[in-house]
Amino acid sequence: MAETNYFDSSALVKRYLAETGSTWVQTRCNDPTQIIAMAEIGRVEIAAAFASKLRARAITEFDYQRVRAKLATDAQKQYQLLPVTSQRVDEAIELTARRKLRGYDALHLACALHLNQVVLMNGLSPLIFVTADTDLLQAAQAEGLAIENPNLYP
Repeated sequence: MAETNYFDSSALVKRYLAETGSTWVQTRCNDPTQIIAMAEIGRVEIAAAFASKLRARAITEFDYQRVRAKLATDAQKQYQLLPVTSQRVDEAIELTARRKLRGYDALHLACALHLNQVVLMNGLSPLIFVTADTDLLQAAQAEGLAIENPNLYP
């Protein structure tokens, strides 16, 4: 049975750049029983991480172009991309009042909470929220989501 995972950018970037937890993320993403969801904004955040690595000379121009192309392909063919609607923005604003969250992190959490409601209404197992951000992990758990931190899998 398929398992739904919501990845924020701090976790999904590990699929493309070698970091702590990359092997775990790659294994999960390559498993056909796993559904990988993320907010559309995650694409921007991941691309920005790639560009930052390029500017810092941590990756080559060739690698930068390769991972950007791979992200575009995966986003089109593999990921369930969630739109950031006005309703999700309003929910994210409320989350920032309750939890220690940055703006885009609150949007990720709002999208994940909405998707989790949809998953549960369809009789499926609760989604797993995957992030490498400690504050976001704590907020997601406090909001009732199951969590995974890829940094725990070196």
